[in-house]
Amino acid sequence: MAQETKQNRGMLTFRVIWFGQLVSTLGSGLTGFALGVWVYQSTGSVTSFALSILAYSLPRVFLSPVAGALVDRWNRRWVLIMSDTGAGLSTLAVWLLHSSGRLEVWHVYVATFFISAFTTFQWPAYSAATTMLVPKEQLGRAGGMVQIGEAISQLISPAAAGAMFLNWGLGGIVLVDFATFTFAVLTLLAIRIPEPERSEEGKVGQGSLMQEMVFGWKFIAERKGLLYLLLYFAAINFAFGMFGPLLPPMMLELGNAQQAGIVSSAIGVGMMLGTIVMSAWGGPKRRVFGVLGSGLWLGFMIFALGAQPSLTLIAVVGFLLVMVVPIMNGSSQALWQTKTPPDVQGRVFSVRRTIASFTIPISTIIIGPLVDKVFQPMMDEGGALAGSIGRIIGVGPSRGTALAFVIVGLITVLATIAAFANPHLRRVDLEIPDAEVVEWEEQEQVVEEAVPTPAD
Repeated sequence: MAQETKQNRGMLTFRVIWFGQLVSTLGSGLTGFALGVWVYQSTGSVTSFALSILAYSLPRVFLSPVAGALVDRWNRRWVLIMSDTGAGLSTLAVWLLHSSGRLEVWHVYVATFFISAFTTFQWPAYSAATTMLVPKEQLGRAGGMVQIGEAISQLISPAAAGAMFLNWGLGGIVLVDFATFTFAVLTLLAIRIPEPERSEEGKVGQGSLMQEMVFGWKFIAERKGLLYLLLYFAAINFAFGMFGPLLPPMMLELGNAQQAGIVSSAIGVGMMLGTIVMSAWGGPKRRVFGVLGSGLWLGFMIFALGAQPSLTLIAVVGFLLVMVVPIMNGSSQALWQTKTPPDVQGRVFSVRRTIASFTIPISTIIIGPLVDKVFQPMMDEGGALAGSIGRIIGVGPSRGTALAFVIVGLITVLATIAAFANPHLRRVDLEIPDAEVVEWEEQEQVVEEAVPTPAD
């Protein structure tokens, strides 16, 4: 009974954190959509829109190893507070510039960079805190709950932001986002997060900041299945690094901001359905199959996005596409949490993010000029591919983007087939033993002694 009570206490703390981050994610979804519309309407360029995504992805690649090593040294609750506070102040800077009539496109890039830099610290701290609060058998459901925030944001934020953009303008939306960051910080101030006991892996990896960063890489490299899983996600993220900058401009070419927002929200229904399923189900027992099966489905759906110039098609295919994203991400997250000791998850997960995400800036840089200068001219009336591929997917506005989707879908399918063929990856959940997690009765004293300041 005492064990059950302590586990319930941990789940309650997790739910408080989760709710605060949910509200913050809603606000960030509003701002993300509104800033994207503002940049594209100001420039009319896919490349300029892609640069805003590049500004967000760069810190996640280059700061993650440092962030992970520091997260393992510091109190994770205060890392989360620092992250939300810094991102909120960056958002407030956008509001001040816009309200004074001084906001320019490059300001958006800089603000987006700093928001991403702060949230780079948040992800490993949130993941490691979840491992300490949630029983191992519930990690799949917890991962589904975390993604509910993203799903609700995808469901509500675009349509709401589209309407608010027309009525309130960018400034009103950004101010709402700042308020949501404030709410998230208040929820974090109300809870405590237990600190992990030092594992054998943690003792081996202890040392200077550089040594601890290198340890994260060594931990992964020594486990071939996890390394191949990361390389698979690097390939998937290369495809999605192209997908992200393409979809909003294509919707804006086929309709206005409010219509694009409605379609984005319709797509969000698929994300919501996937998170509900993942939260209730917890994913397949062989979690690697949840990852790879979802990846194969994603490839076919991305391919289908390029079929015809229709907002209705985008809504339907997008719904089916994102429906499996929570299953893919939740299965991967639960797998990593069970295979990695809690006290080293910060540095390991940050290296994990760096390896999995380093392809995003590459594809983001490539895709804007590729669509603007190559694909779109080829798919215009009289273009090089108008008489061949153009007969299938159409010609004219947005068809260069459609051609890119066809290529991205093929890349995703081929990467997934190669992953299935790799025995270390296919059996990663069987070959690598689960990490030991300190039992709940051993954690209670840690909770009481948690120091509410960053540790040296």
